[in-house]
Amino acid sequence: MPPDFAPFSIALHHFFGSKQPVFSGKMNFLNKIISVFNTHAEAPAFCIQNKFYTYSDLGLVVASIQSKIKENCPGEQNLGIVIKDDLETYASILAIFLSGKTYIPIHPAYPVERASQIIEQAGIKYLLSKTENNTYPNVTVIATGKTPLDETGSISLAAFPLDETNAYILFTSGSTGVPKGVPITCHNLDSFVNAFDALGYKTDHNDRFLQMFELTFDLSVMSYLIPLCTGACVYTVPDTGMKFTNIYNVLETRKITFALMVPSVLANLRPYFEEIDLPDMRYSLFCGEALYKDVLQEWMRCVPNAVVENVYGPTEATIFCLTYKIGGNITDYNGIVSIGAPMQDMDAIVVDEAYKQLPDGEKGELCLYGNQLTPGYLNAEKTREAFFEQNGKRYYRTGDIAFRNEEGNFIYCGRIDHQVKIQGFRIELSEIEFHLRAITGSSNVVALAVNSPNGLMQISVVFEGGDRDTTDILEILKTKVPPYMIPAQVHFVIAFPLNTSGKTDRKALQKMIA
Repeated sequence: MPPDFAPFSIALHHFFGSKQPVFSGKMNFLNKIISVFNTHAEAPAFCIQNKFYTYSDLGLVVASIQSKIKENCPGEQNLGIVIKDDLETYASILAIFLSGKTYIPIHPAYPVERASQIIEQAGIKYLLSKTENNTYPNVTVIATGKTPLDETGSISLAAFPLDETNAYILFTSGSTGVPKGVPITCHNLDSFVNAFDALGYKTDHNDRFLQMFELTFDLSVMSYLIPLCTGACVYTVPDTGMKFTNIYNVLETRKITFALMVPSVLANLRPYFEEIDLPDMRYSLFCGEALYKDVLQEWMRCVPNAVVENVYGPTEATIFCLTYKIGGNITDYNGIVSIGAPMQDMDAIVVDEAYKQLPDGEKGELCLYGNQLTPGYLNAEKTREAFFEQNGKRYYRTGDIAFRNEEGNFIYCGRIDHQVKIQGFRIELSEIEFHLRAITGSSNVVALAVNSPNGLMQISVVFEGGDRDTTDILEILKTKVPPYMIPAQVHFVIAFPLNTSGKTDRKALQKMIA
């Protein structure tokens, strides 16, 4: 037990009333969490901003928030959460889950315009927030940190089937400047938890999980949900100072045993690999970006006792759905590590432009099918564009170019369109272009993803014409998109190069600014 851990004791009947929960058949992820409240009440559930909270602490806040939901908005399905790195935020998520409702994270750093678009699309009328401060129109704030905890309150589990209820809705970048809403059902999420368990990871209440992601990013769901299902402790990354330094400090000082990270973490830590030694790490997973073989091989020396895996999956397929276990001979393509094979109850194929399945070894678009697949976007038109049916199965078009090798592993080769991932966040470059065109009144702007000198991918924008001051343009852009979508570089060229079709040649343009 950590030396600064101070448990807060409370009788279990305060969670459940006079009767303990009775489960029949296979427990879903919500049953598992409630069972953990019962069996691991005095164990640490979270370490947030270097402060520990027990499952008892967490349960009290969940019960309090669930009571507020019942009192203030019993008839509302979709509830927003103004997310922060605090206990109330995670308790709000659990309270919403257990009430049979759907959570939508709203990041306080997002421009009001973007947040308002999300609120409108999801039909949010109530926002859960630690404070009563409200900067968003047409919503009511429910303060989760104001009312004293009621020690006689209880946690309850919604009495109706949850399978097709949306667990959460996340919003990803949209090409028209409007974010796309991706609903994930409780069935999708439970399928992920079962598939995760089937991978054979030997985790239990003694494990210490890293949670490095913003709660608007779906990898965060695994990072808090899996440990809460087993009674393990979730260690979040302090939000002050340099993020990558904080990640390493948490890994080392807290002796993290399970870490899911984006590969860009390795790029930032690479200069210090010779000093990094993490013998307590048992599982080191990577997702969200292309994982490069050379840096991975160096990292493996830092985690000598860890099982290392590259995992893959878009938001539409619930966190991740393909896995590749790293062995002695690492399969790669142009230095990018394989994304592996489908998890339990998931399937993947590679198709051509006519959706015809291609044989092993041929490149095409990677498409996914199975229990983790979202029912579709909030926008029906976007759903029709991204999904198709074949042989009685409904597939999602990932937009990724891939092929399957003779071992049955899928090899990632790049993006079909101009969608990229920066620091794990999926970004449509066309969305940045959309806003810049609207701001400038000119269509002569291109957004590109380029490698910076330290090997990290970053966004550059190129304007056609002579040099000019873009300070005001970028300041306006900051009110339209999240910080990770702001270009790191601005370039000017006299004329855009054109390809044989008369279209802007992006590859040639990228070479011009290199």
